[in-house]
Amino acid sequence: MHRTLAALLVVPLLGLPVSTAQAAEAMTVTLSRAGVAVSSLNTVPVTVTVKGSYAELPYHKGVFVQFKRISGTGPLAEFSSMPLPLVEGDGTPGVWKGTVNVPSTANGIVEATAVDGYEFVAGEPASDPAPVTDPPRLTVTGVHIPKVVSLLTPKVVPYDKPWSVRYTVLDSQTGKPYGTRLKLLFGYEERCLENSPGDAVLTDTNGNYVRSFAANKYGDWTSCLEIPGKPSKIAYLETPVKRPAAISAAPSKASAPVGTIVPVNGTVVQGVNCQVILQRLYGATAWRAVGSSTVRYSERFTLNAQPSYKGNIYYRAYLPTCRDKVAGYSKTFTIRGT
Repeated sequence: MHRTLAALLVVPLLGLPVSTAQAAEAMTVTLSRAGVAVSSLNTVPVTVTVKGSYAELPYHKGVFVQFKRISGTGPLAEFSSMPLPLVEGDGTPGVWKGTVNVPSTANGIVEATAVDGYEFVAGEPASDPAPVTDPPRLTVTGVHIPKVVSLLTPKVVPYDKPWSVRYTVLDSQTGKPYGTRLKLLFGYEERCLENSPGDAVLTDTNGNYVRSFAANKYGDWTSCLEIPGKPSKIAYLETPVKRPAAISAAPSKASAPVGTIVPVNGTVVQGVNCQVILQRLYGATAWRAVGSSTVRYSERFTLNAQPSYKGNIYYRAYLPTCRDKVAGYSKTFTIRGT
């Protein structure tokens, strides 16, 4: 639908004037240093100067510079400067000057790629970016870079059972914790989906933070942990909750004449719109697909089996991986061909 609408918008309507938005004017960015060495959870400030004209200034008259890693092994792909205040002119033209706090997780070569009146958020489109003329590069040498790992218990969470998630912050160089309590941000569901700051939490001295949840069959319950920076994240990790297939199926008849279609009815907990496949056993071990269907809004589905010879024929319903659900099977059942 969005693609169709976009296509319509690029076609001028008969008899109506067509207006085109002006592209943002390219700006010049300079950095006070060509390279920095950053260790562990620290950041190193680098002075950023921006010159040019930016017409759509926000109320604070400041701008942000976006930096992207173009090479290297750092886990952080992009980050933002602090808001750079306007120090000369009115913005058309003007000069802005301030700081970018460079984390060790940006290990590699980073480049100033755009200027915007609003902070850049990793993974989201910029508001009104202006390109950078001859973008300056900064070599970041990160050591003892923080690494965030997580452990979900249990690994696959039943719909009627509680669970917990443990996040651990480690020194990737030593594989050990930093030995102090760390201030982090933790969130789940909408907080992660909307890239919103989570709740402030503290790890223990082993770098662990644990959050427990009561049983709840609704929602995807993805959680996320952030090592906050100024203003961008130093490190970030999301942990989705995996759910069981929770599929059951049974034939409407235990036996039927050869060639007769036998409806197989089943359910998949929280499986609306997931595909299910009817499998039949050939020989001793070979399961093959013989039909498929889709789970209805009632969480029910119907498959059609068709005995092809006289005797017991073995079937099962198979749910491929679907959203947060892992793949799984129903119990095996038989239909006797007569």
